[in-house]
Amino acid sequence: MGNLFANYYDVAAIIIFGIGVCLLLLNQNMIKKLLGFDLMDAATFIFLTSKGFIGGGNRFAPIIENGITSFSYYSSPIPTGLVLTGIVVGVSGTAFALALIYRLYREYHTLNLDEIMKRIKIEERGMKIDAD
Repeated sequence: MGNLFANYYDVAAIIIFGIGVCLLLLNQNMIKKLLGFDLMDAATFIFLTSKGFIGGGNRFAPIIENGITSFSYYSSPIPTGLVLTGIVVGVSGTAFALALIYRLYREYHTLNLDEIMKRIKIEERGMKIDAD
């Protein structure tokens, strides 16, 4: 139990990821599904950031100062770079998904995924009848 509290960033990331999975799988509203995807994205960033942090408070940005070149003096910039890149990709993916959701809403006047699928099937049946 003590180890659980020592890794509270990891636990928080897992809980947030679980909430995102539940939103993604259990809701039919596409905005809520997108929110679940974004929560999963944020949880991944929290997890990567917590793994990239090196405790002790003695680590500095990797800019050589006073001629010190030892790796143990600096923190690793790789996790931070990965998280920043992931944030940019996540935001652009969310913007694209919102644009698609908006177009679906304009076409079908609903955000419910089941209702949209029903209307698509009805349209397909109507096209097959017209083609015959």
